[in-house]
Amino acid sequence: MAKARRTFTPEFKVQAVKLVTEQGRSIAEVARDLGLGESLLRSWKTALAAGGAQAFPGNGNP
Repeated sequence: MAKARRTFTPEFKVQAVKLVTEQGRSIAEVARDLGLGESLLRSWKTALAAGGAQAFPGNGNP
């Protein structure tokens, strides 16, 4: 049986990226703690740097 696809709120994504950028933790450490893939967290970080507040326009699944 396939896993259900998870969705995340824009607020969650921003907070996850802030753990890396503001607290100086590594991407690997934060991804492991939150149960995310490193590449996913890295793409959120890149999107936030490029798009600012408009980086995550979707609604997510609270």
